[in-house]
Amino acid sequence: MIPVTDLRFCSLSGLEQPLLNKFYKSQGSPMRAAANGQCWVARDPGIVAALCLSPVAEGHWLTGLWVAHASRKQRIAGRLIDEAIRSIAGPVWLFCHPDLQAFYERQGFVLCLDLPAPLAERLSRYQRSKPLLAMIRPQSSLAGSSPGNSTSV
Repeated sequence: MIPVTDLRFCSLSGLEQPLLNKFYKSQGSPMRAAANGQCWVARDPGIVAALCLSPVAEGHWLTGLWVAHASRKQRIAGRLIDEAIRSIAGPVWLFCHPDLQAFYERQGFVLCLDLPAPLAERLSRYQRSKPLLAMIRPQSSLAGSSPGNSTSV
């Protein structure tokens, strides 16, 4: 088990993205770093978890969430999601297998039936070969603000 204080969450520079692809490969995952996205990792000191956020519509599409097998069941994925989307504005969408719906609901995501056109087209293609759900985590339009902290009456 990784002590919570030993983890460091950070985004990767473009030059560091090959490290993410090495991580995915070492885990037996077919995932790849998103070419146009911002990649985030949890380090201990090596990469133990990762995700990518790609701009789409007025928000971001979360892909590639993976936690190393030896580091699972420690709430690292949820913390990484929170760190990665803390400073972005707009909603965050993702596609997941139905078995992961409860996990993502605990992270603040809800089912989404109204996707931006580029994501709706992609989901339709993906669903031809596998069952997937679309989910969204609504975000404030102001990066860094929290729901429920409004001072307007």
